Amino acid sequence: MNIMDLYDDDDIDYMQQEDDWDRDMLLDPAWEKQQRKTFTAWCNSHLRKAGTQIENIEEDFRDGLKLMLLLEVISGERLAKPERGKMRVHKISNVNKALDFIASKGVKLISIGAEEIVDGNAKMTLGMIWTIILRFAIQDISVEETSAKEGLLLWCQRKTAPYKNVNIQNFHISWKDGLGFCALIHRHRPELIDYGKLRKDDPMTNLNTAFDVAEKYLDIPKMLDAEDIISTLRPDEKAIMTYVSCYYHAFSGKQKAETAANRICKVLAVNQENEQLMEDYEKLASDLLEWIRRTIPWLENRLPENTMQAMQQKLEDFRDYRRLHKPPKVQEKCQLEINFNTLQTKLRLSNRPAFMPSEGKMVSDINNAWGNLEGAEKGYEEWLLNEIRRLERLDHLAEKFRQKAAIHEAWTDGKEDMLQQRDYETASLSEIKALLKKHEAFESDLAAHQDRVEQIAAIAQELNELDYYDSPSVNARCQQICDQWDALGALTQKRSEALQRTEKLLETIDQLYLEFAKRAAPFNNWMEGAMEDLQDTFIVHTIEEIQGLSTAHEQFKATLPEADKERQAILGIHNEIAKIVQTYHVNMAGSNPYISINPQEVNAKWEKVRQLVPQRDQALIEEHARQQNNERLRRQFANQANVIGPWIQNKMEEIGRISIEMHGTLEDQLTHLRQYEKSIINYKPKIDQLEGDHQLIQEALIFDNKHTNYTMEHIRVGWEQLLTTIARTINEIENQILTRDAKGITQEQLNEFRASFNHFDRKRTGIMDAEDFKTCLISMGYNLGENEFSRIMSIVDPNRMGMVTFQAFLDFMSRETADTDTADQVMTSFKVLAGDKNYILADELRRELPPDQAEYCIARMAPYSGPDGVPGALDYMSFSTALYGESDL
Repeated sequence: MNIMDLYDDDDIDYMQQEDDWDRDMLLDPAWEKQQRKTFTAWCNSHLRKAGTQIENIEEDFRDGLKLMLLLEVISGERLAKPERGKMRVHKISNVNKALDFIASKGVKLISIGAEEIVDGNAKMTLGMIWTIILRFAIQDISVEETSAKEGLLLWCQRKTAPYKNVNIQNFHISWKDGLGFCALIHRHRPELIDYGKLRKDDPMTNLNTAFDVAEKYLDIPKMLDAEDIISTLRPDEKAIMTYVSCYYHAFSGKQKAETAANRICKVLAVNQENEQLMEDYEKLASDLLEWIRRTIPWLENRLPENTMQAMQQKLEDFRDYRRLHKPPKVQEKCQLEINFNTLQTKLRLSNRPAFMPSEGKMVSDINNAWGNLEGAEKGYEEWLLNEIRRLERLDHLAEKFRQKAAIHEAWTDGKEDMLQQRDYETASLSEIKALLKKHEAFESDLAAHQDRVEQIAAIAQELNELDYYDSPSVNARCQQICDQWDALGALTQKRSEALQRTEKLLETIDQLYLEFAKRAAPFNNWMEGAMEDLQDTFIVHTIEEIQGLSTAHEQFKATLPEADKERQAILGIHNEIAKIVQTYHVNMAGSNPYISINPQEVNAKWEKVRQLVPQRDQALIEEHARQQNNERLRRQFANQANVIGPWIQNKMEEIGRISIEMHGTLEDQLTHLRQYEKSIINYKPKIDQLEGDHQLIQEALIFDNKHTNYTMEHIRVGWEQLLTTIARTINEIENQILTRDAKGITQEQLNEFRASFNHFDRKRTGIMDAEDFKTCLISMGYNLGENEFSRIMSIVDPNRMGMVTFQAFLDFMSRETADTDTADQVMTSFKVLAGDKNYILADELRRELPPDQAEYCIARMAPYSGPDGVPGALDYMSFSTALYGESDL
């Protein structure tokens, strides 16, 4: 049976030991011997007060009488009347009464019965006595914020710290040389031991000196044998602890000065820690603001690039900023707010003035700068995407302009020379007729090209409006085409008038040539337009748009049979002309005088149209496949975003509910929130996966998504807010724990404060406005005038935001109900160290305080100027006042 089975973990944590008792294993014989002697001497030191003692520890306690007497002596209480009979049942009854009394002191004894004590079980008897020693001699030892074994060890370390060759780290081998015992005696009674004559290599002398002096002058019986300690590799820890605890109790009267020194150490430690936190905040705030200052000009740079490649590089640089550079700064900003809140909480808990950062480094200043950064970031991303769309549109329009301009220029090539010919002056009548008809056909062709010229001008205008980088050359080419077109119009009109004047002199020309020209010209124009349309580049962004183009293309293909019939009819006219020429031996000089196109060209262009149709089919199929892939990317992103977006919103709402509800202790809530934070952090891979899908969408130049209302920006902002909110909420709970522990607030009081706050938090936002807070105070019995309420608001709302957080409410209520260190208390503690003088000397500070804190006080204390001062006197009164912000330190 393990000795720790005797106790309940929730009742007495101070009894946790590394070397617990073991029912199934015998004690080390040397240890058992030391424990028998030590425990027997300890028991006798108390039993002597009742005029008795024991000789054999496992035998003399068997009837329970001396055990009950021992408990009455050390507790000062009366136990139940013992049984005086000699029978086993009477002994068991007495031992049970003793065990019940031990249990009534908060020690749960499990798996141990009176029978084992009555039977003289040595291990169990020693374990029971050790339990009594722990409960009545060691448990109540308290040094700073430690107790029991840790408190006793810390006391020994503090008392022996100034002594050379003494290093107390445990309750076994650290005491073998005996210097630790001698140092404790010399620290409190230096006249009893000449410590300078002791040698570390003479443990026997050291131990016997300490034991003899302690027994003779301190009334501490010899509980240990020097020979046993020296001869044992590792002395028994419990025997050492028992004996050392007697030293602690013997010197407990010396604790007043130590307590005063501890109070000062505590206050100085708080002051030093707060100063370091302030320096850390200033540096972190400066670094973060400097990074924001350097980053915003880069995000506000709107200098456009002329090429798509350059803009894509800018977009990639922006992605690197989002992915690599910004996330660490988000964490720094969150940590900065946490450090600020923690610092303010510690300052309030220690009655120090609130920390005011340097000008321009307030949390609100950082939030404003961060807001400016995110505004610039959002505008920069929108500008990048708009620029990419603009460049894409410009490239498409420029290519279209070049194609149409090239086709038009090819058509107009030689037209001016042709219109300026004066061939009609020497032509025969038939030739004049031919020239007239040819000119009519040209006018028809010219009118058909009017739309193309207007399209060229419209495209050039749009390129100018979109700020195309090569607009000058486009404008020059467009102007040249327009000027040439005007010249063609004027020349056409002039030649038409000349031909009309001579028309009366001409005979009717062969109508078949004319019919051929009239039908071939528009058909040729149709074929050129068809070739132009079939070779025209297109840009679409949705399945519907590509399906619209495919439908239009299918409709065009449906017209091809009729077009082929027209081609065959035109060729039939030409065949008819050839037949007439052959039949009637007509003298035809050259080709058809009405049109320059011949049947071979018609057939060639028709064949070109037939070749372009399947090429157009393939281009539409490929684009359709690309749009299907884009649609898959949209749905893939939307499916995740439609899950992640609501998930983030739900988590934000759940965190909000956790922060205002009261479920369990603050530690339970903190554990719950940290588990919650871990589950949120574990969700990060899904955010990263969504980022990957978003990058694929941007690389595919997809600019809209009808399947979701969530954008990647929404998800990023929500995720950053979620991480910040859970971190801030955890920090608030930690600050509440700090406040509760510092002020000694019970869980019931904390629940009552939370219930009052929630009752008057009518909007359930975790914040009360000023009117709700005033109503809450009135309901709690405060008699508030305007001045008093304004004073209270200046405490709970130092930034004058018109609202009160639960942390501020808790600080105020805890201040109203709990006591904390004050300047007067610290001043009183210094006066104890100074021996009731109005000043203190540097040597006194160095003797009573740790070195670093002693030097801290000496460096900051002003010289004492009172009439009763001596050289080197220091003014601890003004120093105590300055610690709490009541004057300059």
